[in-house]
Amino acid sequence: MAWEWRSDGERAVMTSALEAATHEAMLFAAIGIAIGGFDDLLVDILYIIRVLAIRLRGDVLLHLDKLQAPPTFIAIFVAAWDEADVIGGMVRTALARLGHGDYCLYVGTYPNDRATIDAVRAAAGDDARVRLVIGDLPGPTTKAHCLNVVWQALLQDEERQGRRFDAIVLHDAEDVVHSGELRVYAHFLDRADIVQIPVSPLVDRTSRFVSGHYLDEFTELHAKQALVRQALGAAMPLAGVGCAIARSMMAKVADLRGGLPFDATSLVEDYELGLTVASLRGRAVFARVAERPGGPPVAVHAYFPAKLDAAVRQKARWMTGIALAGWDRIGWGRRFDMGDHWMRMRDRRTLIAWLLLLSAYFALVGWSLGAVLHWWSGSQPEPLTPAMQWLLGVNLALLAWRAVVRMAFVGVAYGRVEALLSVPRMVVGNFIALLAARRALFRYIGLLRGQTLTWDKTRHHFPDLVESGAG
Repeated sequence: MAWEWRSDGERAVMTSALEAATHEAMLFAAIGIAIGGFDDLLVDILYIIRVLAIRLRGDVLLHLDKLQAPPTFIAIFVAAWDEADVIGGMVRTALARLGHGDYCLYVGTYPNDRATIDAVRAAAGDDARVRLVIGDLPGPTTKAHCLNVVWQALLQDEERQGRRFDAIVLHDAEDVVHSGELRVYAHFLDRADIVQIPVSPLVDRTSRFVSGHYLDEFTELHAKQALVRQALGAAMPLAGVGCAIARSMMAKVADLRGGLPFDATSLVEDYELGLTVASLRGRAVFARVAERPGGPPVAVHAYFPAKLDAAVRQKARWMTGIALAGWDRIGWGRRFDMGDHWMRMRDRRTLIAWLLLLSAYFALVGWSLGAVLHWWSGSQPEPLTPAMQWLLGVNLALLAWRAVVRMAFVGVAYGRVEALLSVPRMVVGNFIALLAARRALFRYIGLLRGQTLTWDKTRHHFPDLVESGAG
């Protein structure tokens, strides 16, 4: 074998070099992961303080029966490119669940996507609440461009009817709307400019790990971090679904952008829209309203990508738009607003986490290979320094705490089985993030070189539902 052709001295030099590289990678990863761990821990502490303060004041979670919802004329925007598989189910379910309220469902499509157009028409029938909007340009363009076409159709309808909408709600073509969400928007828009309700991914039993890791991330994001963000007064990004924007605020954003409210040069127009509203001093509310006393919150449900490549593409788009392009597009917000700066830094730390994960996995492989080499030569590895042992112990404790917190949040939302699965899904999520970060970096470089921005969408599927009743 190759090792037999080398002298003991050569093997010793190789082992020493490997140990040195492994130690440096381990030190870099351990320090960075510890900083990130304490960052997450601080969010946990602020969340606990916030929840305790709410309970000490005697506040209770609102439920639908307690809402005071004034009459509100709402437009629901859905951008659809190549969504024939899901848009029909989405439209039928929305009409059944939302009932005969005062709303209009605008679906933006493309002239070269006949299958989607036919699916919308078949689902809508002769229901006047559905407005099919077919753009002039062939698809795909960008989602923001499609939404701008829908916005222009809304303006034409308002002028023709002599009546203005009060709010615009954003949804995706695969969303399962909640029967009570329009009441939630109407209640809070009386005092806010934008309202976001939770996004609750559906459990896909054919993809418990790839699709399932979205359950864990969104549960913590919308049950914990959104509450902390709101308590700090930080700008609240929109999720692009389950969010409502006051018509007057949307008009202000449109005026700021030359007449069109959605930035067609952005990969994450929804995220940036929320931050733009904050820059205009708009008030945002993250609304957790229970369906009934002690029940689950009013939320948007949808299946998330079940295949690895689809999840990587979706995560890469978010990383490119938020962590890379967002850095130079929208900056850091209000000067000296440290809470907002901190939250934006958390949004953009993905690529830093990528470097740390790469270093950590390199250190793990290097440590394993070094152990084999020492066994081969009959030597003993250099012991870890006390400082490194302490640092690794701290990281282990932070990891254990993170796993417990995640299990707690997922368990409340999805039950014991999903809570237990959330721990191994942390590894799956890291692997997806590694692949997505690489794709995001190359895509960002392409955009800097003038690459055309197009809709990098993923394939969706709609659940089998009894399209009536509440929920």
